[in-house]
Amino acid sequence: MGRSIEKTNEQITTLNKILDQVNEIIKWGIIGPGKISHKFASDLKLVDGSVLTAVASRDLSRAQAFADQYEASNAYGSYDEILEDSDIDILYIATPHTFHAEWAIKALNHGKNILCEKPLGINKSEVKSIIECARKNNCFMMEALWSRFNPTIIDCLNKIEKGIIGEPNHITADFTFYNNPSEEGRLLNMDLAGGSLLDIGIYPIFLAYLILGMPESIKAHGIFHHNTGADIQVSTSLLYKNATAQLSSSIMTQSEMVAKIAGKKGAIYLDSRWHEAKGYTIKTAENEEHIGKPIIGFGYSHEIIECVDCIRKGKKESEKWTHQNSLDLITIMDQIRSEIGLKYPFE
Repeated sequence: MGRSIEKTNEQITTLNKILDQVNEIIKWGIIGPGKISHKFASDLKLVDGSVLTAVASRDLSRAQAFADQYEASNAYGSYDEILEDSDIDILYIATPHTFHAEWAIKALNHGKNILCEKPLGINKSEVKSIIECARKNNCFMMEALWSRFNPTIIDCLNKIEKGIIGEPNHITADFTFYNNPSEEGRLLNMDLAGGSLLDIGIYPIFLAYLILGMPESIKAHGIFHHNTGADIQVSTSLLYKNATAQLSSSIMTQSEMVAKIAGKKGAIYLDSRWHEAKGYTIKTAENEEHIGKPIIGFGYSHEIIECVDCIRKGKKESEKWTHQNSLDLITIMDQIRSEIGLKYPFE
């Protein structure tokens, strides 16, 4: 009888530990309270089991205003201070991308799990250093390529795997906008790795890589700003054994931004703007169907959910967007930069 009671108590203890893990609140910190962080923090409120604990800016008043708006407990006037906050489970790094590697590595060396905005680094060397640091410190680390977790893109992948359009053999995708950026702003600043490729060109490249993998060869052409030298438009062709991809990015034009994934049996069209799509259309010889796939909030919730799930399960990287995926993506982007002769002053 005593052994039976003892065994029952052990089972209850084990169950309670499991429940504690499932119900664990994941506490977030944010480095860089810019425009994207406002959307991220808003979506964070929609994810059960997540809470914003702290925010850091180089301007304390800005950090405090952000903390007040999103009900964070702590505001810091420097990035270093937030690294010392032992109450944070994971840091979201949303600085300009020239600072991603610096603060990702510092955070990882402080034992922090991180979700770092894309591109994870300016080049392959930086990305490799971040990954090595994450592994050395046994921390979770993921590049915040939020489109990978978009319900539309996930559903399209499932449809492609089921052979609905046949083997995909051609992709067209772009990311463009025109807002007459200032020469003094970040977007045209070469010292901040400004231009279209790293900022928005990463999205079409990601889609082609996600569907078709690493290309066999790359051809690219660029148009550069007459004063700063930043790339304002890039057109890229990726060649695979049995497929091609035509991709472009631009900060000097507007487009519909409907991505197309084609195969022998038909094609999938991701709704505009495709990187944050809320649905898609499948067209075959026999049928045409539009499928709606709502997003949670602005759409950042889905990558937040993935991070929370990984941390609770003790994973150090996501299976949906792995460290190798980040390395592959930056490798393609490095090759495109080489093709168009794009090099930043600090490299």
